[in-house]
Amino acid sequence: MIVRKIENGTVIDHITAGHALSVLHILGIAGQEGLTISVVLNVKSDRLGKKDIVKIEGRELNPNEVDKIALVAPKATINIIRNYDVASKKRVKLPSMIRGIVRCINPTCISNEPEPIQPIFKVEQESPLRLRCYYCKRSLEKNEVLRQF
Repeated sequence: MIVRKIENGTVIDHITAGHALSVLHILGIAGQEGLTISVVLNVKSDRLGKKDIVKIEGRELNPNEVDKIALVAPKATINIIRNYDVASKKRVKLPSMIRGIVRCINPTCISNEPEPIQPIFKVEQESPLRLRCYYCKRSLEKNEVLRQF
């Protein structure tokens, strides 16, 4: 199968194998948006062994979306395409602190109260992903993070 070039949009490459659908879910893409999307799963990769690729025609990602992708695909690269050329290319980078993207799973955590407190997590480990709540110190593993998207 040949996936064609896109004129304008985003190519997310080097996604951890088997996580492309999670990336689409994180981006809120369900298929009814009218965008042309290509998803390639478990492609041979010299660097990763296997990888996934997502091409989204007609949409560029914002920095918050890139941070979310870093949670499930820390080795991904984001290519912005304009007029069939790569206008910019960057690797996602998992920030040391995650703010307002995921919620604490501890129901008694202050960030889950009606108070206007933004959830904050420290990245304890990138692979496998482990986050620690800034407020209650509860740990979140990758599967618990994925369930929130």
